[in-house]
Amino acid sequence: MPPKTKEKGRKSGTQKKKKNLSVALRRDESRRAKASEELLKQKLQGLEAELKEARSEEKAIYAEMSRQHQALKEKLETRSHQLEEEVRGLREQLEMCQKEAKAEREEAEQALRERDQTLTQLRAQVVDMEAKYQEILHGSLDQLLAKLRAVKPDWDGAVLRLHAKHKEQLRQFGLNPLDL
Repeated sequence: MPPKTKEKGRKSGTQKKKKNLSVALRRDESRRAKASEELLKQKLQGLEAELKEARSEEKAIYAEMSRQHQALKEKLETRSHQLEEEVRGLREQLEMCQKEAKAEREEAEQALRERDQTLTQLRAQVVDMEAKYQEILHGSLDQLLAKLRAVKPDWDGAVLRLHAKHKEQLRQFGLNPLDL
């Protein structure tokens, strides 16, 4: 029976070899699986780190954009308030200028009315004065004419006497009064 044992031994050696081969294959497969697992874990960790970094960058960008948006919003609100104040001030100035212009226009119109009234009064006074002066002048001329008429006879006599006297004096000097 030795051959049987031999066979048994062979079988068991072959089986051992097969078993060893299968264990080796499993070990290799297990090592490769572990290496693959390690590689995948490293890749996963790398991707998680990248994701974390990307999220961090995203948060930073979002925070920066939010800050810039808020700053821009505040700047626009400030500018809007400034412009509203400027518009309010300009409206007040416009209203004040319109009131002043209206008051000055009314004042100018009043001054023109007063000037026209004064001119009308002065023209009436001038017409009155001209009439009075004319009356005074006519009265004075009439009085002068009356006085001249009253003294004319006396003057005529005095003139004739004076004329005769000068004529006589000219003759005394040997001059003919008609030649002169």
